[in-house]
Amino acid sequence: MIRVVLADDQALVRKGLASLLEAEEDIEVVGIAEDGARALELIRELRPDVACLDIRMPRMNGIEVAEAIRDEDVEVLMLTTFDLDEYVFGALEAGVAGFLLKDSDPEVIAHALRQVAAGRGTIDQSLTRRILREVAERRRLQPVVVRGRGAEELLTARERDILRLLAEGMSNADIAAQLHVETSTVKSHLARMLPKLGVTSRLQAVVWAYQNRVVATRP
Repeated sequence: MIRVVLADDQALVRKGLASLLEAEEDIEVVGIAEDGARALELIRELRPDVACLDIRMPRMNGIEVAEAIRDEDVEVLMLTTFDLDEYVFGALEAGVAGFLLKDSDPEVIAHALRQVAAGRGTIDQSLTRRILREVAERRRLQPVVVRGRGAEELLTARERDILRLLAEGMSNADIAAQLHVETSTVKSHLARMLPKLGVTSRLQAVVWAYQNRVVATRP
């Protein structure tokens, strides 16, 4: 079972998300909070696999909660109503494992929780290019060189191709179709690539790609 703490300051949203997630056989909502401070208390008390947090909450917002548990063994899936909320960029910098809009389809949210719980991370495909491009344009990101090597030395040509397509918001299946390979091949490349980059999620890998100009930003 994937144990989840859910936090949102709107009662209807809390109840709706809780009902949605409890309907899944492999997901258990072990705690529900109405603000960030209470969410932090529940996370530290209940030790869930995933904290599903609203970005905008009283007392502590979702980013502050994510930063407070950065070194703890809990993944964070951030939910928001706003597709380009200023808080989104803070969430990326806080190292959250996933980011979705609240109006995503129920199966998308459940799938995202499973991805995050498995350590793979996720981001709404409709937002990936917009958010990451905006991150790169708003922040003059400095290249992050790993073990003294840049992207050209660190990654194979195929890995760079996969990273570029990942930054386009493509799923493993989409990337496989684009490159005319099996989905399992894409998964294998990603499994080898993330440790090379010193990251633990697909989302962090995309941020790395922008930092190191594997993906070019557009004016």
